[in-house]
Amino acid sequence: MYSPTDIGAADRARLADLISVYASSLVTDGYVIIPEVIDSETIARLDSNLAERFESTAFSEGAFYGSQTKRFGRLLLRSEQTAKLVQNELIVGIVNEVLKPWCDVIQLNLTQAVEVHPGSPNQVPHRDQDMWKGPKGEMEYLVNVMWPTTPFTAETGATIVWPHSHRHQDQIILPPEDSVDAEMLPGSALLFLGSTLHGAGQNVSSQIRRGVIISYSLGWLKPYENQWLAYPPEIAKTFSSELAALVGYQQHRPNLGNFEGQCPSVLLNDVVPDHLHAIDSLLPQQEGLIAAYREGRPLEEILGAM
Repeated sequence: MYSPTDIGAADRARLADLISVYASSLVTDGYVIIPEVIDSETIARLDSNLAERFESTAFSEGAFYGSQTKRFGRLLLRSEQTAKLVQNELIVGIVNEVLKPWCDVIQLNLTQAVEVHPGSPNQVPHRDQDMWKGPKGEMEYLVNVMWPTTPFTAETGATIVWPHSHRHQDQIILPPEDSVDAEMLPGSALLFLGSTLHGAGQNVSSQIRRGVIISYSLGWLKPYENQWLAYPPEIAKTFSSELAALVGYQQHRPNLGNFEGQCPSVLLNDVVPDHLHAIDSLLPQQEGLIAAYREGRPLEEILGAM
């Protein structure tokens, strides 16, 4: 089991190997299930922390969310256990390997608790990347992680995924017989690409199925859950610097997402100056390009160095 607090230096090589293996499976198949990522005690505490909120939350409305499901976000405020999932080094390592070809930094896209009640029908199959209208098939926009807090079985409505569907993005719907039920126990994690066709299964049991969705996206996208409203500066300053960066208190080079020309993490300081001056945050190749231009080097040389 891997979390930010329990990986020693001797485990780094093995962790790197696991990241590479699971990232490869994720890119190849469009999804991967990793068993025993988090200890059962952490998941049990998380489930307990969310129980009262589930009880007081009304059923969702709409054909997509489902009238027999309950959902709510801002999970970093609901349970301190959430951060252990969000910052799990194995998971974050896999996400970075998959998304970093298209971004400077990744960001937290969503934390959401989901409760699927008995009698809930199948969710309509969908690809989460479709919330963004950019070109499809050229890049990956996000990676989803489903963490069960109760057993996921075909009967309780385990997430349904279509393996290799990320390679058939021109097909809106694929045959049901091509899908698989992502059955797993609490502590395990289902990772799937934003381009992978999926949906919650039908709950034909007498048990409520609960889980937590945590997703990460390219750092230059607008996140599904507005992280700056979910975690304003007075809340984010209680987070570790790494967690605050994940929820948006960082710049995506060059200079994207700044506050008064500086990294928005400046808002997490005890004292924020009334007057801030702009400070560049550029990629190394951009700095080199500007330097070469200033030095009057030929355009061909400048482009060749990029």
